[in-house]
Amino acid sequence: MNAGREREQLGPGVVRGDWWQPLPDGRIQCNLCPRLCKLREGQHGFCFIRRAEKGGMALSSYGRASGFCIDPIEKKPLNHFYPGTGVLSFGTAGCNLGCRYCQNWDISKARRFDRLGDWASPETVAQAAARTGCRSLAFTYNDPVIFAEYAIDCALAARENGVKTVAVTAGYINPEARADFFEHIDAANVDLKAFTESFYSRVCLAHLQPVLDTLQWLVQETEVHLEITTLLIPGYNDSEGEVAQLCDWLAEHLGPEVPLHLTAFHPDYKMLDTPPTPAQTLRRARRQALEAGLYYVYTGNVHDSVGQSTYCPNCRARIIERNWYQLGRWQLDPEGCCAFCHTPIRGHFDTIPGTWGAAPQPISLQGPSP
Repeated sequence: MNAGREREQLGPGVVRGDWWQPLPDGRIQCNLCPRLCKLREGQHGFCFIRRAEKGGMALSSYGRASGFCIDPIEKKPLNHFYPGTGVLSFGTAGCNLGCRYCQNWDISKARRFDRLGDWASPETVAQAAARTGCRSLAFTYNDPVIFAEYAIDCALAARENGVKTVAVTAGYINPEARADFFEHIDAANVDLKAFTESFYSRVCLAHLQPVLDTLQWLVQETEVHLEITTLLIPGYNDSEGEVAQLCDWLAEHLGPEVPLHLTAFHPDYKMLDTPPTPAQTLRRARRQALEAGLYYVYTGNVHDSVGQSTYCPNCRARIIERNWYQLGRWQLDPEGCCAFCHTPIRGHFDTIPGTWGAAPQPISLQGPSP
């Protein structure tokens, strides 16, 4: 890949992409994700923002964003990565999955660039995060895997400005690109959509195994802080049996310390006729996860201060109190251990928690187009 930030410009917001190969029949194969899209000149891949151009692969959303917002880090959700701090968040357009329930569908399913209102160089993004007091920069709203070149360059600039980087992703990426991408990421929340191949193929137009491979690789081969989110959808992936399989796999293959967020579905996009997830389903699934041996299990998209707080895995004392995205009592010692029994808590914690609060703050980074 191109390890630096000197990228070949093919047009406004269009740069030569990485991870591709020419095929004997004249097409270009994208090797970024497991789809391996094979494209003729001018054709877009499934994700929409990568296309065959001038004999190679092009990324057509470089420096273009669907908007910038400072969020609480807990909204990503990341509960063990500098709690209470602000994170400058942005996405682009398109996605390499086809989830029928996508709750950012106006961005991830966009097929026109009029959704992308802001131009911002990697340096501009990183400097804005530092200037606004954000602890980190998040690639989110749509999957950063598909705009990996832009995300990598933003991450490099963020590092130069003392800002951490966060990827909110489905983890649907091939091994070579995966190593290049996550080399520059400090924390990730990976969306594990379900635990059956049938769900991934029918509902997401993708496959389960590449995501499991990414999860294991992150834990075994990197220092990236990892948390996992599973959206429980009534009648699709919320059965006791599937939740038990998911939790057992996590405990066995990733270990009990990786935080798991079980979140509530709300009808959206092409699944408007599916009911919201009952709060009792989340509480039942959380009990299952804890009984399976997972240490840190959270509920999301519902009001549940018990399920959103952090507990010591040893003495079970509540050590970080949360109410939605708002922090309450803080019972960690300066070394990031339980203040009661001194058990180390997995994650990255400042001595004093952040005070960003729960309110997001949209900001504009509008600059001149390239």
